Amino acid sequence: MKRIQYHTYGGPEVMRVEDFDLPPPGEGEVAVSVRFAAINPIDWKLRSGQMKIVTGKKFPRAMGMDFSGTVLSVGPGVTRLKVGDAVFGLARFKEIGAFAEAVITKEAFLTRKPDDVSFEEAACLGTPGVTAWNGLIDKARLQAGQHVFINGCAGAVGEAAVQIALMHGAIVSGSCSTRDIQRAKTLGLQTVYDYRNTQVSSIAVRFDVVYDTAATLAVSTGVAMLRPGGVFLDLNPGPGKFIRAIFDRRLKPIIGSPRAEILDKLAKAASAGSFRIPIGISVALHDAIQLIGDIENGRKPGGKAVIEMVNEIG
Repeated sequence: MKRIQYHTYGGPEVMRVEDFDLPPPGEGEVAVSVRFAAINPIDWKLRSGQMKIVTGKKFPRAMGMDFSGTVLSVGPGVTRLKVGDAVFGLARFKEIGAFAEAVITKEAFLTRKPDDVSFEEAACLGTPGVTAWNGLIDKARLQAGQHVFINGCAGAVGEAAVQIALMHGAIVSGSCSTRDIQRAKTLGLQTVYDYRNTQVSSIAVRFDVVYDTAATLAVSTGVAMLRPGGVFLDLNPGPGKFIRAIFDRRLKPIIGSPRAEILDKLAKAASAGSFRIPIGISVALHDAIQLIGDIENGRKPGGKAVIEMVNEIG
């Protein structure tokens, strides 16, 4: 089988489409024949070595976090899924490997794909939905009627956060670029600010939750936008922020942490039509390296970029 992988940390030039052997799934693991995979910034952050303290020095390393497909085989202890099930979810963080004809992941990182959600659409839901859920529900304990501000409300995680906040009865405002304001308003935001023309620190309204999904706000700015008892969700965590968060309960650094419970709820919301991530472009595996590099260097595909796998397995 084929996948995108690399033999040293680095830029787009280190990526190759190469053959690999899929091992059998281990305890609690599932092998999936991939139909579509979605591109996320985490993909090139891992490839560039920004997280090599976690990913280590063993090569070749694969790429790709989010995907949809069909279960090929299951390992010991797997109880929720069976061979032939249509699924979507996330690859294991250390191994990843979704930009491939097949991938191994944990059963807990998968859920069944609803029949009325396409494989292409389902591949886009994992990382944005889980990251938004981790922040709003797990960390901020969002309640109906609270006022939420999403910085970067037209990005994938931003759109996911808007939809999840609205599902839970929140009042949502946000910021994005001029070209995306109208699309953002169709999501149901109360107010949308143009981030180029508005200093968010000057907004008079105060919020129960500020989620910096664009990872561009200083902690001091985000905290200043809060009501008493409010929470600032920071998607660009580092050691200093984790230390600060111990002493300042308003700051909550976010690291994506998938669970079957979250994915099940995202699947139900997608089936009901209340949760979706728009698709901007779809390419075949042999064209994906160029697209990944282009997006990494600033190309805006106008929605999620996805890779379609054309294979005979599953």
